[in-house]
Amino acid sequence: MTSQFWNERYQGNETVYGYEPNAFFKEQLLLRKPGKLLLPAEGEGRNALFAAKHGWEVSAFDYSEVAQKKALNRARELNLSIDYTIKSIEGLILTPASVDVIGLIYVHLYPSQRQTFHQQCKEALKTGGSIILEAFSPEQLKHSSGGPRVPEMLYTLEALQQDFAGMRIERAVQKEVVLAEGPFHTGPASIVQFIATKE
Repeated sequence: MTSQFWNERYQGNETVYGYEPNAFFKEQLLLRKPGKLLLPAEGEGRNALFAAKHGWEVSAFDYSEVAQKKALNRARELNLSIDYTIKSIEGLILTPASVDVIGLIYVHLYPSQRQTFHQQCKEALKTGGSIILEAFSPEQLKHSSGGPRVPEMLYTLEALQQDFAGMRIERAVQKEVVLAEGPFHTGPASIVQFIATKE
């Protein structure tokens, strides 16, 4: 999907995925000592703002200028500071060993791009740093609660375990949930939750 598609979606709705952070991301972040956090494809900033409120040094990016503007406006309203830039995952360069946590919340990519990007994420983590990931599984195609309708862009636990091989896998679960994350993530859903830590 193009940046134009996402700009139009973010422009046309007061909020796309709600104002509250993703529940799994929130739960996991509160278990960790604040440090440097990276949030790719962060959209309207719901996870970034929650993290900043709890003492994290947040870097986020998206390729939607509309999403960035909405996130930064809300940050000002809440008197919070986040570093939010316009970037695409394609051609992305991340600084090695620079962050403590990377939150990958519904960041869906085609397999070749996904594998390259996940390798970059591994390299960007400091020793002891973690990936916190939630995404739709292939079973999501039977639901209408969001996500790409392209099977190759949906994530299996096996693919994630291969992508993050060499890390300590702390959680790898596929489950059925009921989403309540704004108008575009609402209803029964099939998701994967995955946590891996760099040793």
